[in-house]
Formats: sequence, structure tokens, C-alpha cells
Amino acid sequence: MILVTAAILGSLGQLLKQPLIVTFIFLGVLLGSSGFDIVKSKDNIHLLADIGIVILLFIVGLKLDLRLIKSTGKVALMTGLGQVIFTSIIGYLIGLMLGFSSLHSFYIAVALTFSSTIIIVKLLSDKKEIDALHGQISIGFLIVQDIVVILVMIVISALSRKGEGALWVSVGQTLLAGVALLSITYASMRWIIPKLSEFLAQSQELLTLFAIAWSIALASFSKLIGFSPEVGAFLGGVSLASSHFKETIGSRLVSLRDFLLLFFFVHLGSNLNLATIGGQISASVIFSVFVLIGNPIIVLIIMGLMGYRKRTSFLAGLTVAQISEFSLIFAGLGLSIGHLTEEVVGLITLVGLITIGLSTYLILYSHPIYNLIAPALSIFEKKNIKHKEDIKLNQEGYYDIIIIGLGRFGSKIAEKLDQHPYIRYLGIDFDPQVIKKWQSKEKNVLYGDLEDAEFLASIPYKYSKLIVSTIPDLPLSIQLIKELKKENYAGKIYLTMLHDRDMKALQKYEVDAVLMPYNMASENFYNEFITKLII
Repeated sequence: MILVTAAILGSLGQLLKQPLIVTFIFLGVLLGSSGFDIVKSKDNIHLLADIGIVILLFIVGLKLDLRLIKSTGKVALMTGLGQVIFTSIIGYLIGLMLGFSSLHSFYIAVALTFSSTIIIVKLLSDKKEIDALHGQISIGFLIVQDIVVILVMIVISALSRKGEGALWVSVGQTLLAGVALLSITYASMRWIIPKLSEFLAQSQELLTLFAIAWSIALASFSKLIGFSPEVGAFLGGVSLASSHFKETIGSRLVSLRDFLLLFFFVHLGSNLNLATIGGQISASVIFSVFVLIGNPIIVLIIMGLMGYRKRTSFLAGLTVAQISEFSLIFAGLGLSIGHLTEEVVGLITLVGLITIGLSTYLILYSHPIYNLIAPALSIFEKKNIKHKEDIKLNQEGYYDIIIIGLGRFGSKIAEKLDQHPYIRYLGIDFDPQVIKKWQSKEKNVLYGDLEDAEFLASIPYKYSKLIVSTIPDLPLSIQLIKELKKENYAGKIYLTMLHDRDMKALQKYEVDAVLMPYNMASENFYNEFITKLII
């Protein structure tokens, strides 16, 4: 019944563009004691939920790429830490004002600081914005948040140690346990994992089994020495993060993680007593409004002070307008060690449901929302400065050709143009990694995003002879044509499409040429090889 109902509700949630987290928590409430009271095997569900959390933390550690923080500069660190500090302090004060105890206010405030890496990465990937500047900055400060939550869990684990004794004894035990856990992680990374993974990789099934066993073993050892299992699972993932097979392991574990996390959210929802948390609705609304509005504003402020444009800051800020599955796990940890009551856990869960549900729509419709409120966001943008997005080399204000999009197709065009040094061209892309790569080659490059309403205002296109867009997106291409015609651009316009129907749709816009890479490649293949074979 749980699985069948999950499939049905999951399909409904997908139609409503809601993350499965919201659907599955609602499923738990529906099937739990507050609903139809179908959930009976609570111990079995709890076990599956625990394993799901372990796999989740293991995959987070497995994919922890500290180089991403470096590649996005100090903005990821500053924004990540700034948002955590701001949200935790203000959230703590709001908790005290609402009558919660200091300990409960602390837990609520910390829970509000973490944003959902899973949801944000999924939404940005669906929108093809994971490589955009705001996407990479978002992922960067999400990594910072992940590191903070692990450190907080370590501290909470230390505070929850049983037994009496001097404070220094407890601190000493915690340090020794931490050193032991870190030593095992380092030793496995240095001497065991590289050789063992090479052997196990001969069978992907065996490699996957080892990864699961390793994550649960370290989680169990972590719990045995006094830390939370989540800490051990996370370090287990970190120990494999340098392996050549981490992508294979991660891809094979994602489905297992998603399936097992179903039981975590069902377990969480089934244990919610709607009668006891009914009095928390007003408080949950207050905290939700704070997360939905306060978190994006602090990101806008920090990124604005660091010299980013309001559009980049706004799009990055919207990604932190919710709390994460880690917040719910963190609340569950507080409940298990007696720091929290069911009412407080219910409050945090309600905030999660509200913020995750609403922020999904905010991220999905971020561009129309930005276009609507852009004038009001100008207070968050520094004036008369060179913004961080204005990355360019040898800018002299005139180029023969402008290439929009430096992917495989755009890069090949640029390589051909390099054979004619008398032709001046400018490359434009929204991926900061591509920008840095071109900078290292001392090529003319500029950051730009076609979805930005102010795109044309930031590039020197007026005197160019040709603009080539290699981005096969029909709505964006039509928008580009309209803007260029509106500005009376006199040069030629070449656009790129992948499908015949899109090429036909562009015919009424008087485009000089529509490039179709697959057709061009097949025609070249035919002329170069097939005709010779026939002859």
C-alpha cells in the first residue's frame, strides 16, 4: 500500500511540479496515525529510513568537490557562511520572541540555515542552468552549507554523550573519537581504497556492494564511538571522493538512495501528530516567510557588496529560499537525544513543507519573477563599477564576429577563425569555467547570458558584421532577433537549431542563416566519404 500510494501521489506531485520530498511527507501523514493508520511495520520502515540517510550522506561526501568552491572564488565561501550566520542569528531571535526555549530556538535556527542540495541541483539541471554563473555560485555555497551541517552534527553528537564526568574528559573523549574516525578515513583514502577499488571495479555489482557496505560500516563505527551515524557515512563518501570510480558508484547509488529516502519521509510523516502541531501553524508561517524572503535578501546583499549584478545575485538567492532534508534529519537527531519535543520537530517539518513547496515554483519561474521586480532590486547592485560578470580580455570595442555560446559547436567555429588572424572575434558564454579556459588562452571573451534582459547592453555588438548564436533554443533565439531588430542592428544574424520544425518557425523572422550542426555533419560525411565509396 505504501509503495502503490507513493507511485500515485508521486505522479500527482510531478504534475504539480513538486519535489518528491513534499509528496512523500504528505504520504506519511496520509498513511500514518493522523490519516488512514495503514503504517504498521514502523520498526522495519525506521530501519530502511536509517539506511537511506546513510546512503544520502555517503553520496554527499562522494560528490564533495572542494575545487568547485575555489573555481567560484570567495563568493561561495562568503555567501555560504554569511547566509548561515545571518539566518541562524535572526532565526534564534525569532524563536525566542515566539516563546521557544533557548535550546529549541537554537535547533530551529540551525535547521533554517540549510538549503536542499538535492532539490536545487535537480531544478537547476532541469532548467539547464547548472553551469551558469549563478548556478555554480549556488552549488558552491551549498557545499559550504553541507560542510557546516556535518560540523554541527559532530558537535551535537559530542554534546549527547552519555555519562557524567568533567568537561575536559568529555572533550578529550570526543577529540580521541574524532581523531580515530578521521585516521580511518585518511588511511583508507591513502592506502586501501585505491588498490581495492581497482580490483572491485572488475565487477560493477561488487563495487556497488562494497560502497554500500563501506558507508554503513563507517556509520556504525561512528555511532559506536559516540558520533552520529551520518558523520561516519559522510566521511565514508569523502574517502572514495578521489577514486576514479566515484561517478560510477554515485550513479548506481542514486536510485537506491531515492528509494530508501521514501521510507525516511514516510516515517517522518507517519509520526507527525497533527493534533499536537496544530498550535505551531502560526509559528511555522512566520519562520517560512523569514526563509522565503530573508535568505534570498542576505544573498543579494552579500553578492551585491562583492560586485555582482542584481540578476546574478537574485537568481542565486532564490536557491536558498527553502530548508533541506538535512534540516529534517538534524531535527530527528535532536529528538532522538532528547533535546527536542515532537512539537518542535513538527514545526520544523511544517516549515520544510511550506518552503520546499513554494521555493520550487520560485526557482522554476525565477526569470519572469526577476523581470517583474528588477527595478526594485537595483538597491542591491553597486553602481559605476566593473561588475564581476564583466570578464573580458583585450576589449577594444569592435569585433568582426561575435560568437554566442562557446560549447562544442561554438569552440569549433572559433578554432577555424583562429586560422585568420586578421578577423577579430569575441566569444560569449555563461559558464565561468569556459570563461577561465578562454582567458588562459588569452582569447577575447565576455560573460553573458541570453536569458538576461540586459544581455545586449553588456556586449559591443553594434559595429560587428556577424552575430552567431550556437545556442539551439527557439524562444531565446526569437528574443535575440527581436532585440537586435529593435536596436536596428545592420549586420548578419546566424542562429543554430537542432530540429526542422524550429528552423521553419524562424523563417518569418528574416534570419540570414539557420545552422543545423547534425545536418551539416551528415552532409559533410556524405560528401567526404559516401560519394567516394560510390564512385
